[in-house]
Amino acid sequence: MIPVDFEQLLFSNMGFVVILKERSEKRILPIFIGAVEARAIALYNNKVQVPRPLTHDLLKNVLEYLEWKLQRIEVCDLKEGTFYARLVLEKNGDVIEIDSRPSDAIALALRSSAPMYVDEKVMEEAGRLADEIKISEEEHTLKENDADEILSAEEKLKSELEKAVEEERYEDAAKIRDDLKRLEDKNRKN
Repeated sequence: MIPVDFEQLLFSNMGFVVILKERSEKRILPIFIGAVEARAIALYNNKVQVPRPLTHDLLKNVLEYLEWKLQRIEVCDLKEGTFYARLVLEKNGDVIEIDSRPSDAIALALRSSAPMYVDEKVMEEAGRLADEIKISEEEHTLKENDADEILSAEEKLKSELEKAVEEERYEDAAKIRDDLKRLEDKNRKN
């Protein structure tokens, strides 16, 4: 396994990309991830405080409560263009491995200050020399004020709906629900 560090989170015309950088060499591993995971990483990376724990914060808190330590995460395989990862957990000398998407594993590792590794085979197949990667003008590192832009319109509405319900703003929730339904109908037609 090759030790890597989180280098940056990018937004490109193809989606969101996490860049992991090999510590001892000049290779990087770009991994495309979903918008929700990108938002979770961007919020944490930019030290944005959220009023309630996000899913990755919750998982970290549960692991701590159960006294399991995230020893490391491993990006362990690449099959048909899909990356696979695992969480390696330890408690009282017992070690377990749990299957994970790389984006979730990275978000949890960042929150837990756990080391990250990439299998040599994966790095050989999908890694690139850092100098080979050119960031176009459309691609940029996600900053704190970009975090809200990560979610699509539909995801933003879903988030607003949940917040309105939590805050018992039912009239607002009904309006947001209607907007969400219209958007979903429009997306189905396209």
